Amino acid sequence: MGLCISLLLSSPPKTASTNNLSNRTEFWSTTTTLGTTNSTAGPRSQFSEAASEYAGGIVGDSGLILESPNLKVYSFADLTTATKNFRPDSMLGQGGFGKVYRGWIDSKTLAPSKAGSGMSAAIKRLNSESVQGFAEWRSEVNFLGMLAHPNLVKLLGYCREDKELLLVYEFMPKGSLESHLFRRKEPFPWELRIKIVLGAARGLAFLHGLQREVIYRDFKASNILLDSNFDAKLSDFGLAKLGPSQEKSHVTTRIMGTFGYAAPEYMATGHLYVKSDVYAFGVVLLEVMTGQRAYNKKRPKGQENLVEWLTPELKRKHRVNHIMDQAIKGQYSSKVVAEMGRITLSCVAPDPKNRPHMKEVVDVLERIQCINVVTDRSSTKTTVASSSRSSPHHYQYSYRAGAAGRNREGGRLESLE
Repeated sequence: MGLCISLLLSSPPKTASTNNLSNRTEFWSTTTTLGTTNSTAGPRSQFSEAASEYAGGIVGDSGLILESPNLKVYSFADLTTATKNFRPDSMLGQGGFGKVYRGWIDSKTLAPSKAGSGMSAAIKRLNSESVQGFAEWRSEVNFLGMLAHPNLVKLLGYCREDKELLLVYEFMPKGSLESHLFRRKEPFPWELRIKIVLGAARGLAFLHGLQREVIYRDFKASNILLDSNFDAKLSDFGLAKLGPSQEKSHVTTRIMGTFGYAAPEYMATGHLYVKSDVYAFGVVLLEVMTGQRAYNKKRPKGQENLVEWLTPELKRKHRVNHIMDQAIKGQYSSKVVAEMGRITLSCVAPDPKNRPHMKEVVDVLERIQCINVVTDRSSTKTTVASSSRSSPHHYQYSYRAGAAGRNREGGRLESLE
């Protein structure tokens, strides 16, 4: 089940009305209909204030910061209807936050509709026993309610009614990068791997490029979801944090994340840098290259942590080809391997100052995508076509119900702010 460190110092409120939130709460109290948002009493979030200068404008690569969250507010009865009363056969996955269900909503009004009518949505329901759930639910509303980018999953609405906390997202039919890398019977094509990590890099670059940077804090393969075209979108913003103010280099937080992905400086000190996300991105690049999980306690001693195990190989240029996933051998050129090795090694540098900015990573991956040469494209195209035709139901199990979920091999470092 993996290792777990739990530092649970306080519990979120069991119930809270929109007008009695504490001054520390980063949450907009809203009454929303499609296309309009009316803010009611309640503190303005720190993120909203930090983003005000760019509100309503384009911020690079088609990204947007909205003036206020344009989210639909659902009743619990609405989402009960949308999910067929949360029937087990509607469940997509589960984690520490709770369970995720497939629901149906009207494509124009976003109102709940009968099964098979309208469009699919992923509906995350808080487990009443989840201690950190309220804080993560609130963080998702804060960040995804204000940010719009092609490589961030869309939050459509939410529900807060008595003890019930739910979130409604766009449905991602191809599941997660993690499911394709580690749970498929057939190898996942190299061309799709590059396409996906490039999209994820663009999403991170957008977050890091804001005037007040956003640190994603839980970047990993299971949080990269895929639409019907295998376009990547970052999901699960339950651990996201505003980056440091201009006079500081980091923010200090309680340690949270996933073993194998968390940057060493964060694990050692609790100091969280924007470049801590870059480290996690490098870990995913290594997973994509090798087909191996970031952390697997079943591997031989000394090989449990993927970065610690393979960093020496990344430093030896002639050895990088030997760590590549042999299941997709022939789908990439030696030049691509060399470039991947260099950018991955740079991302996982022990000192965050030596890691590249995500915009630089995007540039390198775009170049890699352009120079990629496949020896035998016919076999690759066959695999890609087969992947594209796969039924959405085949990947439903890959959904995670929140940042607190643990994968099979890696453990979660859990805490409350």
